[in-house]
Amino acid sequence: MSDGDAPNDRPSGDGADEQSPLITRAASSLGNMGSIRGNGDKGPLYKDDRAWVRWPMNFLHLTWATLTSNYVNVLLVFVPAGIICGILKVNPTAVFIVNFLAIVPLAALLSFATEELSVKLGQTVGGLMNATFGNAVELIVSVVALQKGEIRIVQSSMLGSILSNILLVLGCCFIASGARRPESTFNETVASTMSSLMAVAATSLIIPATLYASLTKSQASTDMNILILSRGTAIILLILYCLYLYFQLKSHAKLFDAETQDEGGEGEEKEPEILGPVPASVCLVLVTLLVAVCAEYLVGSIDSIVETSGISKTFIGLVLLPIVGNAAEHVTACVVAWKDKMDLAIGVALGSSLQIALFVTPFLVILGWIIGQEMTLRFQSFETVVFFLSVLVVNYLIQDGKSNYLEGCMCLGTYIIIALAFYVYPDDAGDIGGLVKGLFVSQ
Repeated sequence: MSDGDAPNDRPSGDGADEQSPLITRAASSLGNMGSIRGNGDKGPLYKDDRAWVRWPMNFLHLTWATLTSNYVNVLLVFVPAGIICGILKVNPTAVFIVNFLAIVPLAALLSFATEELSVKLGQTVGGLMNATFGNAVELIVSVVALQKGEIRIVQSSMLGSILSNILLVLGCCFIASGARRPESTFNETVASTMSSLMAVAATSLIIPATLYASLTKSQASTDMNILILSRGTAIILLILYCLYLYFQLKSHAKLFDAETQDEGGEGEEKEPEILGPVPASVCLVLVTLLVAVCAEYLVGSIDSIVETSGISKTFIGLVLLPIVGNAAEHVTACVVAWKDKMDLAIGVALGSSLQIALFVTPFLVILGWIIGQEMTLRFQSFETVVFFLSVLVVNYLIQDGKSNYLEGCMCLGTYIIIALAFYVYPDDAGDIGGLVKGLFVSQ
């Protein structure tokens, strides 16, 4: 090899170049500070023997690697812009839009840090952590809204997140996988277990809605009875979620372990570890704090957006906020589905929905109980019916353990119809409790 050819040649066996070309190209442009390939015999500065050189260079190297982990991180410029707009109390529409855009890359960074933290924990625990921290955005936004008494925003955000995952994300997974192969298969037992739990979650919303309709002409305190039912149901759902975690991670772990099913096939396809446990944990904490700040300004501007634009709070909470919060999960699930890792894709999409339905929503009911906000599981009857029908559609599509692009288009079509329905659904629309009352209560 001649000296002139050396700079253009790729080192043999450099797995990092194949796995993360963006990081490699960007980091190599930093020279010694961020060089992944090294600098001759001395090596990169972030591995220098001198601690006073190694620590700051290692910090800069990891920061650069994190920032270049995803193209969507270019939107991070909106994070300081959104915070400044919120502090200066500029036009509420500008505050909403800028912080809306700021949360997108922050959600992606949460997903990235979670994946790095779960590299050594396996796909089962990794998928669980991805779903957990992927829901951190919705949880933070909902806690902020709950503190402000915006119960409708909280309820619609929770329902919207579930619908977004089981219809939009799952549909895109089916399409991504179906674009490369006629049919994809996944663990039928796992999918059936998850869909059954979703049916239980749907039931937990239907019962308060029908009870509310039944108590319309009763002398009893309707609101207090619904509150008692909601809090009791929330405790039961949290217990069910804990049992599901034990089922998934302990008693029936082999059913959920996608790695053991794929062993011997593509074992060499191991994702490279960029951040260690400590840097990944620090990243999670910092990003979570930034999400909380942006969410504070985002929620605070919603009332003005509703007044000026005419868009309902229900549509903002049910369609717009979940799309932002689920952006990172959406990309992750589609990428693994494209690689035909459908068990992992199903785990991210349905697993995230289960966490919202069985953990986050009941947790918010209990939190409301603690802080004095009357958060209940009585959603509007129209929303409850939409949720039940969506779960029914998904159950039919995944019960055979197979998927194709047509089933993905069905999920997407259903989601678009629902989004359109809620776009024209005003906040002051009456509940359909009267219709339900006429069906179940004798005149």
